[in-house]
Amino acid sequence: MHTIWKGSISFGLVNIPVKLHAATENKDVKLRQLHKECHSPINYKKVCPVCDREVKSEEIVKAYEYAKNKFVVLDEEDLEELRKENEEKAVEIIEFVKLEEIDPIYFEKSYFLSPDTGGLKAYALLRQALKESGKIGVAKITIRSKEQLAVVRVYEDTLLMETIYFPDEVRNAKDVPNIPSDEKVVQKELETALMLIDQLTVKFEPEKYHDEYRTALLELIEQKKAGETVTAAEKNPAIPPDMTDLMSALEASLNKTKKKPATRKKKTKEKKEA
Repeated sequence: MHTIWKGSISFGLVNIPVKLHAATENKDVKLRQLHKECHSPINYKKVCPVCDREVKSEEIVKAYEYAKNKFVVLDEEDLEELRKENEEKAVEIIEFVKLEEIDPIYFEKSYFLSPDTGGLKAYALLRQALKESGKIGVAKITIRSKEQLAVVRVYEDTLLMETIYFPDEVRNAKDVPNIPSDEKVVQKELETALMLIDQLTVKFEPEKYHDEYRTALLELIEQKKAGETVTAAEKNPAIPPDMTDLMSALEASLNKTKKKPATRKKKTKEKKEA
């Protein structure tokens, strides 16, 4: 597994040398753009619209646009000095919290942490301490010149670091338009929706979920390579387009599920007395 970062985890005076490895990978099928006439790959050039010519890499500088077409140019020397000041190779755990206290909206990317030379004992100690405490560590780390907030937890006997967004990077839910506030919910519709949720509730088994679009796209590519005639499969019949009534849609959804409808019973007097 490729190492993308080397440093240490620290909490209190304990220091654990570690390596960082990407825990996930993007398996999107990447498609190139070709010239339709000759099937040559299309190249993209960096062109200055004012000078009307292609610009080389050494002619490009970085800048921050603080207003429309107004920029503050940042020298590479300044950026490099800033990087050095913030590039201490350490995952500094600053406090411990419970995992359930962090909403999933904050989570960004996952990395495996493996012990580096001399770090086995301290690594095992932190892993066991996190397991028994039921807590996760909140930490700060600088990756590729960007300071990140992160959490360190145990995943299948391995320490896992997950970068999380800073609070000001998560947009305010109150800014989302057209959210119903006091919309009246019809009791019968609610009961039917709860029954549908009961029927579709299963134990989470991630291995049974697959990217069907990616699979179909790869099959299409293989068929094209082999020169086969490609025909599209018929889609499964959906709910009739005229079924706009919410209750009708809920009942139709219940009928489509394989499991027998679960009955939601109210608590009986006998249960209350027990």
